[in-house]
Amino acid sequence: MTGAVGPGANLSALRSHNAALVLRLLRDAGADGVSRLELAAHTGLTPQAVSKITARLRTEGLATEAGHRASTGGKPRTVLRLVPGARHAVGLHLDRDELTAVLVDLAGIPVAERTAPFDFGAAADEAVAAAAREVEALIEDAGTDRRPPGDGPPGDGPTGGRLLGGGLLGVGVAAPGPLDHGSGVLHRVTGFPHWDGFPLRDALAQRLGLPVTLDKDTNAAALGLATAESSAYLHLGTGLGAGLVLGGGVYRGARTDAGEFGHQVVQLDGPPCGCGNHGCLEALCLAAVARGDGAGAARLLGVGAANLVRLLDIDRVLLGGRAVLADPGPYVQGVAAQLAEDAARASRPPVPVAVVERGGRAVVEGAAQLVLAPLFALG
Repeated sequence: MTGAVGPGANLSALRSHNAALVLRLLRDAGADGVSRLELAAHTGLTPQAVSKITARLRTEGLATEAGHRASTGGKPRTVLRLVPGARHAVGLHLDRDELTAVLVDLAGIPVAERTAPFDFGAAADEAVAAAAREVEALIEDAGTDRRPPGDGPPGDGPTGGRLLGGGLLGVGVAAPGPLDHGSGVLHRVTGFPHWDGFPLRDALAQRLGLPVTLDKDTNAAALGLATAESSAYLHLGTGLGAGLVLGGGVYRGARTDAGEFGHQVVQLDGPPCGCGNHGCLEALCLAAVARGDGAGAARLLGVGAANLVRLLDIDRVLLGGRAVLADPGPYVQGVAAQLAEDAARASRPPVPVAVVERGGRAVVEGAAQLVLAPLFALG
């Protein structure tokens, strides 16, 4: 991996970006670790620059020695590894009727989780208060030090720092769209117009006293699941949306509103949708699910997926959401069949389809990645 920032860049940004590249390699190396010379070779940084960065990471408790490489004639190389438990992040998934919160370490491994009923139709302030209480309970249950890193010695926070010595990096929130990722403001969520214009990110940050990042549930999942240069995560649950990975990164659009997959009109004289249109894919899919027609919902989802593949020429389609996960087989078969038919008409290979490996945890763990990704120059 290369991509070190050159000398023309802002010095602070340069240091931050290059440290993130090193941290990413340390994370990817796992317990086996990686040597400084290997870090230099993969990042394009000089050995001196790598030494300075790793020294700082060790001082901050983010990296530690993991033994030595066997000698090949010279001095044995010291191997470094990431310290996953040095920092943690909270992922929060606000679904229309349920809330899930998870605490993960730097490697993205969950160490604590809470699930509770959630009413997205409640007044915004009440919903925010309920969400904040669950996050605080998660932090308390895990015994974490909720202060951001650097605010005092480890372990002397209000909960004693039993699990987390370095402080929380922040909270990543995944919510139904549309929303503005940059400003942290919700728009007209289908069926819940009272959220339009509500500054969810800032409201939660004020209540929790922690940095908060907000994104659509589908984007969060796509960030956590990204395994191809271009892919789409299709989420069919209480709504229908998509998270897009294009060029190796999550694509949010110029107004961070990309991925409103469920509101493509596929039947001009179709039933009304909560967004105001008629014949939207979301309305048709949810109606099929409600009447127990999983095969019909899968076929419709496949039609939409084929439209997306034609439009963006993506490499892979991933399926998730509670409707899909309740009976994955028919959805994989139905979507794959539609994609295969469309590929045959276009004389090209079909795009592979799979259900997300982490099932119902994809969105909430992806929400935590909203906080972790910048640390590793991702997202």
